[in-house]
Amino acid sequence: MGHQAAQQLTPQARPQHWQDGLPSNGFENRKSPNCSAFTLIELMVVMVLIGIMTAMILPEMKGTYEDALLRSTSRELVSMCGLASSHAVSVNQAHRLRLDRKTGHYSIERRGSDRGSAGRFVAAGDVPGGEGELDNRISVEIHQSGDDPAEAADQQSSQGLSQSAELERRGDGITFYPDGTADASEIVLRDRDGFRLVLRINPVTARVRIIELARE
Repeated sequence: MGHQAAQQLTPQARPQHWQDGLPSNGFENRKSPNCSAFTLIELMVVMVLIGIMTAMILPEMKGTYEDALLRSTSRELVSMCGLASSHAVSVNQAHRLRLDRKTGHYSIERRGSDRGSAGRFVAAGDVPGGEGELDNRISVEIHQSGDDPAEAADQQSSQGLSQSAELERRGDGITFYPDGTADASEIVLRDRDGFRLVLRINPVTARVRIIELARE
């Protein structure tokens, strides 16, 4: 009975795609005459717009990358200062963070206690991660004991200080002592676009403060 009732379905009860003579899956096997595509002019307009947007975005991305590189370098040096200070306190021996301005190489050294190295700093091989390389796109300067980096840079540009005099005024390292103090120093970081950051070491607490200077 159920099979006979199914065969006697009226046209109104049949599915719509049966009435239209379409396949049971509901899709046509031929292409619709109303389908459209992009014209060559439309594609060219889209390509021109993409080129304009790319030209506008790339300089912004470059500035963002340079800023990120400058700040990541500052965080790396802050970490090294903290590492040198903590080792100086823990082993009761002065440690120094040495920076090579030309190569960007940095390393942590300890004050020698042997007869041959007494009073001098030697490589601290017992400090994990105590050396590395800074990105060569970031220049590094160290100003000792109370030099204002902003004023020093302005005076150098306005008065035309000689390179030898400037090198004498700078140092190549910062010493951290067993009592938790440190040299009063500033590390000036500068990127290729003239943006600068200063890492100012507090001589009493050996903590590092990051200061952003005006662009040169």
